[in-house]
Amino acid sequence: MQINALLVLTMFGSACLLLIMGFPVAFTLAGTALIFAGIGIYLDEFDADFIALIPERIFGTMTNDILLAVPLFIFMGVMLERSKIAESLLDSMGRLMGRMPGGVGISITIVGALLAASTGIVGATVVTMGLMALPTMLKKGYSPALACGSIAASGTLGQIIPPSIVLILLGDQLSSAWQQAQLEMGNYAPEPLSVGDLFAGSLIPGLGLVILYIFYQFMTAIFFPSLMPPAPLEKEEDAPSLAELLKAFLPPIILIISVLGSILTGIATPTEAAAVGAVGAVMMAGHKSSPEKPLPIIGAVAALIIVIIISHIFNLRIGRKDTSYIDVAAFTAAALLTAAVFWGVLVSVKRTYQAGILSLVMQSTTKISSMIFTILIGAAFFSLVFKGFEGDEYIHDFLTSLPGGMLPALIIVMLVMFFLGFFLDFIEITFVVVPIVAPVLLGMGVNPIWLGVMMAMNLQTSFLTPPFGFALFYLRGVAPPSVSTLQIYKGVIPYVFIQIMALIGLWYFPALVTWLPSIISGTDLG
Repeated sequence: MQINALLVLTMFGSACLLLIMGFPVAFTLAGTALIFAGIGIYLDEFDADFIALIPERIFGTMTNDILLAVPLFIFMGVMLERSKIAESLLDSMGRLMGRMPGGVGISITIVGALLAASTGIVGATVVTMGLMALPTMLKKGYSPALACGSIAASGTLGQIIPPSIVLILLGDQLSSAWQQAQLEMGNYAPEPLSVGDLFAGSLIPGLGLVILYIFYQFMTAIFFPSLMPPAPLEKEEDAPSLAELLKAFLPPIILIISVLGSILTGIATPTEAAAVGAVGAVMMAGHKSSPEKPLPIIGAVAALIIVIIISHIFNLRIGRKDTSYIDVAAFTAAALLTAAVFWGVLVSVKRTYQAGILSLVMQSTTKISSMIFTILIGAAFFSLVFKGFEGDEYIHDFLTSLPGGMLPALIIVMLVMFFLGFFLDFIEITFVVVPIVAPVLLGMGVNPIWLGVMMAMNLQTSFLTPPFGFALFYLRGVAPPSVSTLQIYKGVIPYVFIQIMALIGLWYFPALVTWLPSIISGTDLG
């Protein structure tokens, strides 16, 4: 074996070992790369010029517009969580559906899907649902295993339901890998891959998983009613009214549809849509902080809707020669309405600040975003040194030399990512593994949108699988002592099988992923 091949294997193995031992991810990746780069330079097996490319990599990360969506979506999700909007959703849905067999479990899945679409962070969703829902489900006589399984599975939906942080990061990495693979194949003007394409591709699989989860819970409640009993209301007056349901569900649903719809239809980029989502979450939190004074927020929302309508009817550019009095009047009205929107946002910011919500949300957003971008910089260092040792060439030669072509290569990559998901978070896997293996698979003719969705669902399955699934660790941390670890493991096993069935379905029917992007944006990437 060549010396640089041995160094590549040792570097990758050392990084994985240190990560499993619990060392900080970003510093482990960068430190391991730096140490082995030094060894390679000493042994004359590594070109020191690769180190000079690190500032360029970091600058490229800093100027990547797509990655700006990450802190904005994190802010949106944390704001909805801290302002108790998620708690209101869960309470209203539980009171509505609790009287039917398995109703509380089904409501957990529905609310989990909504939270997934608003937060996109697995740990936050599992912890939130565990704290809010698990004690209630146990109190209503649910089997501890089924209750834990429902919460853990619903919490991981943030991996696959857009707008997901996982899909944003995967989309950024796969876009670079797609461009690289196409250039190596001689296509110097490839059709671009966008995060919106990945969102569109994951929509049907994500909603399909929600339906499969609900079907399993409903059938369990029918055939084993003692495990998921109905939960009758203590008083008939406790049933939620239509007004309560609309108040709890309508704002977050409108927000999610606005954010996701603007991305899928091409009206806004993911970053612009994330900014809209962040502002919308602030306004929702502001309204919830002082529901007795709704006028500024309701007025701002109404003004925003009218501004959108006016902008579609009239040309609001004033510098034109043929500007009519009607156009000037429309521009003036739009300016006044925009001021009303701005006023509503300022009132919401003031209310959330006075309630102590805004500072907590800013702190959480800063911590999570800093962690992600620090890992990204460390991973960029690691992948650059890996390529300096020609590690990408070894991976390419290994995968392309397998008998059977693309199929065994894809299976091996999926299995490796599945097992790495036991020990590494999705961020490390996305930034370290995907840039190494994705160009090879895409060069073999794999559709990048299908590959991204398969990777996201594969990691989601890994995070649910005992005994090392991350979602299980999160839930164990907030579950009461009366719930054993074995019960948590037993509860998630049916959902793991559902995930595997879904993966097999996507394997044999890739159109479930590729059809919607081709309809929405006409994207056809092979």
